[in-house]
Parts: sequence; C-alpha cells; structure tokens
Amino acid sequence: MSQLINQLKVLETDTFILEDGEPYQAKLLSGLSEAEVLAFTALLPLQTLPNEVKQLLLFARGFEFDGLEEVRFDAFGEFGLCGLFPYCIELASDGFGNYWVLDIFETGGWGAVFFVCHDPQVIVRQSGSLLEFLSHVQQFGNLGVKSQLNQVHEDLTTRVWQQRKMQSGLIKAESESNPGDIVLQEFASNLPIEFLVADLRKNSSTQGFALDQISFTRNKIRKHPTEPIWGFEMPIKERNWLKRLLSR
Repeated sequence: MSQLINQLKVLETDTFILEDGEPYQAKLLSGLSEAEVLAFTALLPLQTLPNEVKQLLLFARGFEFDGLEEVRFDAFGEFGLCGLFPYCIELASDGFGNYWVLDIFETGGWGAVFFVCHDPQVIVRQSGSLLEFLSHVQQFGNLGVKSQLNQVHEDLTTRVWQQRKMQSGLIKAESESNPGDIVLQEFASNLPIEFLVADLRKNSSTQGFALDQISFTRNKIRKHPTEPIWGFEMPIKERNWLKRLLSR
C-alpha cells in the first residue's frame, strides 16, 4: 500500500475536536473508477500519472475536513491563475478565496504544494509534496493555531506581504546573487532583462512573494518545467528605473 494511502487512512481514523468541543473525523470521498482515472490521466502533461497517485485516486478522490471544505486530488485545471501554475491540482480552499495548489511538472511529476492567498495577495510554499500536505492537514486538526498550516495561513503570508516593498522573494533575471546555482542561472539566462525571478524551491531562502508585483498575463509569466521557479515581467516603474541605471 502506498504512503499516500497509508497517510490518508491515518488521517481518516484520527479524531479531532471542534472549537465547541464536538469531535469530528475526516470523511473520505469515493474513489475514481479505472475509466475515470484514465480520463483524468489524459488531461495531464504527457498523459502521465504517478502510480502512487493513481492508487490514491482509486482509493479516494479526496476528503472532507473542517476548516478546509473539500480536499480534492482530481481538481485539475480548475485553478484560475493558470499563468502562475500551468498544470496544477486545486487541492483545497478555506472558503474565503484562499487556495492550496499542487504544482504538476511538464514531465508529469507531482511537486510541492503552495498556499495562494488573496488577502494579503501572496503565494508561499506550504508543503514539499502531497504526502507532506496530508500530514500538515492532520497536524492542523490536532494543533489548530499552533499547526504549520495555520502558521503559513496567518503569519507567513503577513510577513511576505510586509516585505514586498523591499521586493522580497524577487530578483532581477541578470542577478548574480546565486553564482553556484546552475538551475537558477540557466533559467534566468533565457529570460528577457526586464524580468524578475522568484525561486520557491525547498532549499531556497525565499518562502514566498507578493502577487501585486507581477502581471498574470500568460506571455508575461515563464515557469520552469520541473521546478517552482518563475520569471515575471518587471513592472513598468521598475523597468524605467533599470533603464536610467544602465544609461549612466
């Protein structure tokens, strides 16, 4: 049995306590049929679905959990900011316009989970994988405000937003701030000079960036095919500043 199914079973059998003292448990949603999994796979990049995820979908397509509405593993193509995540699963919502989104690579692999917050308008790295996200959900049910899920939701988003005037989380494409990072260098070298780069990989010091600094027009966003690295066209005012600097 896969790690994902094992973690989901642990989550299902745990008992959590609501604020009013009432106990509750996660409620699994029925799994997909083989035909539905095939149809789902046909929508994905390279029509590829990791076997562990296939087994999970046959077992359950998601679950209901207090505070997160439905958590779904098959909600492909439903997230609105398609330029930001060309291929993704809209895993969950808090019911207030904020979403947890799983990034899918162009090669078909399933990557990290990100929290996309509309107030403040930021995106932050939530979990390194779907498996870790499930463990974070369970921790949220057990610890509430002290959980990693809640800390990202409430605290990290605020910190990223407050630092946006320093352009925290974004570097200029031609920056040499990471000379030993070949992946980042190669990606940035293929971007126009007026682009900014955001790096939300696991080992990156950056945890998030503000969304009000970028445009969501598809041709103004570039995404690395297998990494959570983005290139965004620099805002007009920043480009004008850069031109003045280069003309000196």
